[in-house]
Amino acid sequence: MQNRLAELLEGKTSVAIGGHVRPDGDCVGSCMGLYLYLRENFEDIDTDVYLEKIPSHFSFLKGTEMIRHEADAGKKYDLFICLDCGDEERLGFAAPLFESAGHTFCVDHHISNKAFAQDNCIVPDASSTSELVYGLMDREKVTKEIAEALYTGIVHDTGVFRYSCAGPDTFRAAAELLEKGIDAPSIIENTFYEKTYAQNQILGRALLESIVFMHGQCIFSSVSQAVMKFYGVTPKELDGIVSQLRTTRGVEVAVFLYEQEPGVYKVSLRSREKVDVSRVAQYFGGGGHVRAAGCTMPGTVHDVINNLAVQIERQLGADKGEDEA
Repeated sequence: MQNRLAELLEGKTSVAIGGHVRPDGDCVGSCMGLYLYLRENFEDIDTDVYLEKIPSHFSFLKGTEMIRHEADAGKKYDLFICLDCGDEERLGFAAPLFESAGHTFCVDHHISNKAFAQDNCIVPDASSTSELVYGLMDREKVTKEIAEALYTGIVHDTGVFRYSCAGPDTFRAAAELLEKGIDAPSIIENTFYEKTYAQNQILGRALLESIVFMHGQCIFSSVSQAVMKFYGVTPKELDGIVSQLRTTRGVEVAVFLYEQEPGVYKVSLRSREKVDVSRVAQYFGGGGHVRAAGCTMPGTVHDVINNLAVQIERQLGADKGEDEA
């Protein structure tokens, strides 16, 4: 894989790196890790990174002050590297740069990714895009700062190594990154577990108002724009709620909704073992991973849950039938 990156960079004088809208830990970690790697090892290449504003707890990563939040009109790059993004639309404001680039390359682990770039490295079984990006690098050239970014990405997309996507290769990569001298406990505590007072308040409300359905196999909670305004939180501060819902005993699928605009909800889905939530999300125009996915749906909260329940029931029902057989 290392040769693949070197081949793609050969003859290039400008490279843009971009990730998905509302960047999470893996998106930020993979983008910043690759950005630092290129800046430090390919000094003759003009490299820029494009992301929406990132959560403040990721600002400790080196180079985040260099992130560009707007696309320059008319700017063209020899190569656009798309990370942790399942389709071109989710690049948001950076999509025009992807379209105008001389060549495009995508690195991702979303099972719903349709290999939309000219060159693609799509590995659905990988724990994270950060793990895949690490595989593209010369290990000897990975600095402590690069390791911090990639380790952060791996930590967030594996739920601190709790999810089934964290396999042997993941732990090997994490061990090698630790050997670079990073402060893993601090990264985990400050970026994954630590929450603001407002975040804990809205988490508490979401849990208090959660409802189980489908005989206790599913749970959901929702947050309206009015509630978000009351607590003074943005969508970025709702991370972790759906994962907390998923820890409820007996629950196979957790669903969390927040209102993006009147009558339109962003849906986050998490599952344990039986349901491929990426299939559910794809049915409604979204995507993601087998155990973690999302989509955007119109209607009332009840409309959204009822429509999701039909698709979830198809898988749970099929699984029940196999068990009975």
